Amino acid sequence: MANEEDDPIIQEIDVFLARSLLEKLYLFQYPIRPASMTYDDVTHLSAKIKPKQQKVELEMAIDTLNPNYCRSKGEQIALNVDGTCTDETSTYSSKLMDKQTFCSSQAASNVSRYAAAVYKKGELHLTPLHGILQLRPSFTYLDKADAKHREREAANEGGDSSQDEAEDDVKQITVRFSRPETEQARQRRVQSYEFLQKRQAEEHWVHLHYYGLKDSRSEHERQYLFSQGHGLAENTELIKSPSEYLMMLMPPSIEEENEKPMAPSNVLSMAQLRTLPLADQIKILMKNVKVMPFANLLGLLGSGTDPTAVLRCVQQVALLVQGNWVVKSDVLYPKDTSSPHSGVPAEVLCRGRDFVMWKFTQDRWVVRKEVAAVTKLCPEDVKDFLEHMSVARINKGWEFMLPYDEDFVKKHPDIVQRQQMLWMGIQAKLEKVYNLLKEHLTPKKQEAQSAHPLLVSGEQRVNMAKAKVKQNYGQLEKEFQRQKAEMKSNDSSAKPDVANIRIKEEPESLEEPMDTSAHEGLNNGLVNGLHPAQGPLDPVNGHLPGGCIDRVAQELKAFVSSTFKKQFVLTLSELKRLFNLHLASLPPGHTLFSGISDKMLQDMVLDTGCKQILVPFPPQTAASPDELKVYALWEAGDTYDQHRQVLLEIFSKNYRVRRNVIQSQLSQECGEDLNKQEVDRVLKVSFCSLW
Repeated sequence: MANEEDDPIIQEIDVFLARSLLEKLYLFQYPIRPASMTYDDVTHLSAKIKPKQQKVELEMAIDTLNPNYCRSKGEQIALNVDGTCTDETSTYSSKLMDKQTFCSSQAASNVSRYAAAVYKKGELHLTPLHGILQLRPSFTYLDKADAKHREREAANEGGDSSQDEAEDDVKQITVRFSRPETEQARQRRVQSYEFLQKRQAEEHWVHLHYYGLKDSRSEHERQYLFSQGHGLAENTELIKSPSEYLMMLMPPSIEEENEKPMAPSNVLSMAQLRTLPLADQIKILMKNVKVMPFANLLGLLGSGTDPTAVLRCVQQVALLVQGNWVVKSDVLYPKDTSSPHSGVPAEVLCRGRDFVMWKFTQDRWVVRKEVAAVTKLCPEDVKDFLEHMSVARINKGWEFMLPYDEDFVKKHPDIVQRQQMLWMGIQAKLEKVYNLLKEHLTPKKQEAQSAHPLLVSGEQRVNMAKAKVKQNYGQLEKEFQRQKAEMKSNDSSAKPDVANIRIKEEPESLEEPMDTSAHEGLNNGLVNGLHPAQGPLDPVNGHLPGGCIDRVAQELKAFVSSTFKKQFVLTLSELKRLFNLHLASLPPGHTLFSGISDKMLQDMVLDTGCKQILVPFPPQTAASPDELKVYALWEAGDTYDQHRQVLLEIFSKNYRVRRNVIQSQLSQECGEDLNKQEVDRVLKVSFCSLW
């Protein structure tokens, strides 16, 4: 009573509820503006709304004559967005940023507690709000400027490719016939995140008319904020008894109205939790913890709890994964709920989470991209699934958060068998829904085990290579003896004694003889690199006669020098092909028939002033090792030496380079501006054998 006397009632105000603008009144919250500018000064150029989404876009004019407006910046923005040309599609027709777009977002999901109030002549009139929208600046014009910039870059780089551009552009077109869509596929498509986004984008804008504060139409609409009739029939909601009004202000809690405590959704104290039935206790614990070993669950339920009853209850709300209990998906996502991220229904979320749980029954590791590719859910939903039961590991994936519980599996084989049968049913359902492939059904552990016996140690590889070389040399020697016997029987009068002749054998572990099997048609009767009519320069007992080594080196050097002066860049494979062609043109008994190995050929290439270019080919290339070895003549003494060296430096860093990059690098290093034709000439002269 003393407090009431100290705080007397000064005035009583009648409150009326206006219904004329019910479900039509929105509150717009504009960004903060300078105090010198009121919203009466703002000119609204256009306005539009999407009623279902409650989305509004307003286009307002900018005062370009204001001293605080930067005219040069406005001109630059208009130039970046529209370019130099001005047409009907231009955003800023005045070549100046003279307007700005504001886009709305919902400030509150539940606006039933908010109303607009008007006080007039001792009466307070309330109109419930249908929505509260916050307007923020929209920067879509920046996206338009980026698109224009990319178009200009594409136009400038058009045709800049290292391939031959003289050919007509021929594109292969693949024609596919879509299969009839099943009912399950249609439901998945309708409930997908992409479909919901498309539906929202398809809603048409409704254009609005803006009327200023002092406009007669605005004054007319403002009258609807007042209650049209002061009769009691229209304001029965505000006529309440003191007890009813107090009940509206402070409604009783749900727990007080119910005799038995309900299972709350949040975490309770252990004392409150143990007042609930056992099934509710387990459900609350599993819903909050999500993954738990059976021993920990028993510990949380307290001493004296029957393990058999716990097992019976936990199977109703959880599934067994690697010996641990994981809460079921329908417990986390009840029916008639949806994803907070994408709005996907609970049924689709449960299928996606069941797929993640099933993957963890197959392996301890799960890849997030694989889950997203199969379930077709948004990344946020997939991340929630994985965070429920696993931990992210850098460069590995997501690992199940608890170790395998062998004790529970050994003690309860009947429970394990029953859970396996449940997972088989879930797997069959997932196969139908997601059309799972064999790679999704096969555990990675089995793949690793099957691949393990294929591993061969380095020592075994060396021994296998040695045995293969010995076998090949034995076959070659038998073939040579047979050819020698035929030659001796056909022409035995003018030939020296070749009984002691042996095939030149190089060390097996150091290098291999040059491979000429791909060019057998060019040997013109060569047998192991020798003509049937052998001369006095044949190797005897694996060694050349005195003075022959120098002549072989001179002949080989002459061939390599003349070859690289014609073709400045060659692969080892192409060089060997040209060498076989050269051998086929030589007369019988020539010094080069003494046997030239790959190592001798490569050493001679380096001795003649050539360099090996270490081109970084991709690891998955299908080229042979000889095709990956590239040699180039560094100095040929012509006018293109400097250009060629710059090109070789470029290709030593990347195996594929655009022509415009080559052109700019040549111009920078050589100090001269080269046009497109000159760059093509340099490329043709330098790499005629490769490109």
